[in-house]
Amino acid sequence: MSRLTNACGQERRWWGVMPILPAPVMGGIAKQMEAVGFEGCFSLQIYGPPFVPMAAVAAMTDTLKVSTGIAVAGTRSPVETAFAAMELDTISKGRFVLGLGTSLHSAIVGIYGEPKRKLLTHLREVVKVVRYVNANAHKGMEPIHGEYFNAEWTEMMLTAPPVREAIPIWIAALKDKLTSMALEISDGLMVHALWTVDYTVQKKPFIEAELARFGRKRTDVEVNAWPWIAINDDKQQAINDSRATVAGYAGYKEYEPFFDAIGFGDMARDCQLAAGDHGDPSGVIDKVSDEMVEAFVKCGPVDEVLEKIEPFWDVVDSLCPMTPYRNLSMEQLTSYNQGLYAMVAEAKRRQAG
Repeated sequence: MSRLTNACGQERRWWGVMPILPAPVMGGIAKQMEAVGFEGCFSLQIYGPPFVPMAAVAAMTDTLKVSTGIAVAGTRSPVETAFAAMELDTISKGRFVLGLGTSLHSAIVGIYGEPKRKLLTHLREVVKVVRYVNANAHKGMEPIHGEYFNAEWTEMMLTAPPVREAIPIWIAALKDKLTSMALEISDGLMVHALWTVDYTVQKKPFIEAELARFGRKRTDVEVNAWPWIAINDDKQQAINDSRATVAGYAGYKEYEPFFDAIGFGDMARDCQLAAGDHGDPSGVIDKVSDEMVEAFVKCGPVDEVLEKIEPFWDVVDSLCPMTPYRNLSMEQLTSYNQGLYAMVAEAKRRQAG
């Protein structure tokens, strides 16, 4: 049997998503992830800062990497982001990865009350400032003047040296412009769950061409995909349980190109009409076919799902499988999460050979 590797010929790496729960519960989940062989785990920014739960996880683990998946760049000063990253790298003894993203204008303005900005320009500037502070806060810093951030550092005292002067920065992307920027300036590209297996395979030439354009090697950037996966021996039940998650995205015009790319554009447009102006998924669910669900969520027993996601590994270095989440009870979510751990354990067993 040939050795199972990722797109760079290295060991396949698995990440997970950490829910926000009481610290002892998160610690138990994290210990299970370590035992299974996960590379790391992410904390999402739904509203609050994702650094907080990752600090708790870092304190209760030994080998598991911790990451913000993602920290929204526009909700805090890049200086605060830099110091949060450095402090988490200290707590974790060098196991932190800073995941950044733009979110949407509607969220930045409508939830956080921040001004509207050019999101990509702002993110590029944030990455630059974070890297500069990470590398120089303990040495002394020159004034910075940018489009969105200006600092003279007049009140800044020298800090203790960081664990690492170059904490890895990964950028989450969905569309081509941000994907390109991530390939240009970051250490990792995190692609959205709407990057299905087929869509991700289609994007391989684009990824390679952009890296070449920026004079970078493929191994310079970790490509990390976040597929939806529903492990269940009752495949039809898994499909039914996943339908609301797909419907929630199909009802938004912003995501229409990703449905078009794999042949479900007309169905997505029907869903948009049913969802109305407020994107209500309740009127959409019945319009999502089994075939459309299976295009976006890999459903079924472990062996079947591992076969379905195998093409990812020709493009990516790591996977962060996620369970579908809309309209599911805590009991169902727990069951599907346990399915993910069983799948990763089996994948690791096969890789060990």
